[in-house]
Parts: sequence; structure tokens; C-alpha cells
Amino acid sequence: MRNTILTALAVLMLSSCGKKVEYDATGIFEATTVTVSAETQGRILAMDVAEGDSVTAGQVICEIDTVISELQARQIGSQRQSAQSSMPDVSAQVASLRAEIAHQQNECKRIANLLADGAATVKQRDDANARLATLQGQLQALLSTLQNNRNSISDNARALDYQRDQILTQISKSRVVSPLTGTVLVKYAEPGEYAVPGKPLVKLADLNNIYLRSYFTAKQLADLKIGQKVTVIADFGDGVTFEYPGTVTWIAQESEFTPKSIQTEDSRANLVYAVKIAVKNDGRLKLGQYGEVRL
Repeated sequence: MRNTILTALAVLMLSSCGKKVEYDATGIFEATTVTVSAETQGRILAMDVAEGDSVTAGQVICEIDTVISELQARQIGSQRQSAQSSMPDVSAQVASLRAEIAHQQNECKRIANLLADGAATVKQRDDANARLATLQGQLQALLSTLQNNRNSISDNARALDYQRDQILTQISKSRVVSPLTGTVLVKYAEPGEYAVPGKPLVKLADLNNIYLRSYFTAKQLADLKIGQKVTVIADFGDGVTFEYPGTVTWIAQESEFTPKSIQTEDSRANLVYAVKIAVKNDGRLKLGQYGEVRL
């Protein structure tokens, strides 16, 4: 009896040692997640999504109160209008001086004619010309001053426009939209709470296109390349498995120590390379679920 038991144990050990590994590596199903945050501040008015909901790209997922921002935009609009109304009318302000210069030019011509007839003196001519030069200088100074004032007012109005544009941009960002078509994984805020720039609102992920992050030894890299087709096996327990076609989309350039939860064909390997394998999800695969890879 004792010999029979020893023989059976030996057969089991030999058969176990000769059993072929049915996978080359294992990993965990993951997805690229996006945390959507508020870009403006205000009370959250509505947040019509829940964890597990499907959203489409461009769909409004959160609305933030914009009353304060709208009032600020109106205030800046009033300030700009006031600045524009104070813009000096150059033509009106220099009209009288131009008229005086025209009159002085005629006076200079009259004195020059008189001087030619001997009815005026050289001093009178020089005084008239000096008066004309003075008026022309005053006109240039006034034009320069008025132009500087107009430029300053225009610059202030432009700065107010920039401020108003910033506020209008903030108002537009108060309607937070989904950047992708996917599923709400986590909801961080509720209506009535106060949002500030950078406050996380929801975490999204495209669960239709996920990937298996697995680890391969340096020896196995010789059989791997970007774009290669492989077989991904998802284990649902109790012997229930499903196979999916996968595509290698990324191979790490640097090695790392083998994670404790990851198994490779070569259990003696200490350094492995992370690999992402894209898989089309049929609705069964879940994030964090273990999977196997067969090359």
C-alpha cells in the first residue's frame, strides 16, 4: 500500500512539472481616466450626472452660478462706455486755433505787400511771422496732447475689453462639459456646494476601450512589438473565462521591479517591462480585474 501511494505521488509530481503554462503574463485591466475640474468659482446650481452614468463629449455635466461674473461684466461695460465718452474731439478743440492761424497767415501776406510798397516796416513783418510761428507751435503742441489723451483712453478701453473678455470666458466655463464620451466613475461634488478653480467635479473614463497593463521579462521582449496582435484572457472565476483580441500599444523603455500581484512565466525575473495591450470591452470587463496574456 505504501509503495502504491508513493508511486501515485511521483506520477502527480512529474505531471505537474511537465504542465505547460497557458499564459505568458498577467495584468490588470485599466482605463485612461480624466478628472474634470471647475475652472471658475461659484455655487453649483445643477449636476445632472450620477456615478455609472454614460456621458457624451460636449454634454453639460455641471452648471455654476454666474450672477457675480455677469454683474462684473456689466460694470466693465459701463466703465468702457464712460471712457469712450471722454474721448477728446480733436477737430473741435483745434478749430479756433486753426482759424487764428489762417487769419495770421493773411496778416503776414498783407504786411509783406505793404512792406513791398514801403508802407510797412521790416519789424512789423518779423513780428507777424513770429506770431504765426507761435500759433503753429501751439497747434502742434495741442495736437500732440490731444492725441496722447486719445491713445491713453483707447489703451484703457482696450484693457477694459480684455477684462470683460476674461469674465465672459469665465462665464462660458461655468457650464462644465464632458471632454470625452465615457462613463462617470466618481462624482466629487453636489448641487449647492461652492466650486472653485481646480475643484474636482467628476472622474470619467472611456470603458469601451480599455487596456491590460501587464509585465514581461526582458527575454519575452524579443517576441513583442508595437501593433502586435495578442490574446487577452479575462478570468471571471469558477473556471469562466473569455478571450479577447488585443493589440500592443505601448512598451516601457525602462524596466522596473516585478509587482507582487503580477506573475510572469519566468518567476525568477526581478526586472520586468510594463506593456499596455488595448482591448475592446464588450461590457463584461471591469477596471481592476485580472487578465492573462498569451502571445
